[in-house]
Amino acid sequence: MNRRNLLKAGAALAAAAAMPFGRAQAKTPSKKTLVIVSHPYPESSTFIKGLQQAAETVEGVTVRNLETIYGFDTRAVKGDEERRIMRAHDRVVFIFPTHWFNITPMMKAYLNETWGSVGPGLWQGKEMLVVSTAAGGNETYGKNGRVGVELADVFLPMKASALHCGMTYLPPLVFQGVRSSELANYQQQLIERLTQ
Repeated sequence: MNRRNLLKAGAALAAAAAMPFGRAQAKTPSKKTLVIVSHPYPESSTFIKGLQQAAETVEGVTVRNLETIYGFDTRAVKGDEERRIMRAHDRVVFIFPTHWFNITPMMKAYLNETWGSVGPGLWQGKEMLVVSTAAGGNETYGKNGRVGVELADVFLPMKASALHCGMTYLPPLVFQGVRSSELANYQQQLIERLTQ
């Protein structure tokens, strides 16, 4: 991202942060929701940081940023602690940028340590929502795009993980061809999904 675009993105993020959707205005979700956030390059994050800020405005939502808690050490994730936190919630929301058509390295480490080797049905009755951003638009995703699949379909392994664990996999909330001018709209869409 060049300096001009970086400045524009920063200005859009600052404007979005000043949006009037504070804690007092956001509805409380009907389910106890855990939001797991990850970005492999947090210093350059605009959209994921903005989505995390939006999630933090929703009363009763627990937000955990993996890089803030564990840094970039994929072996540092404390599986027992993360399972304890997960058990206390009805729904888990994963927020991350699409990283080479996949989840981020820290999110993979989280799943390995928190969900791995525990067995099927681990999270029976809970829900999973994937929220992701991608710079590529229709030229990349969709049946006429370069990869030939929808962005939401890139996360089939997440759906398989949810079903293996006994969860309900909710329709993903994905933003492709992301633009700084749309950040407030993305934040509002996330808040609406978190309060359903």
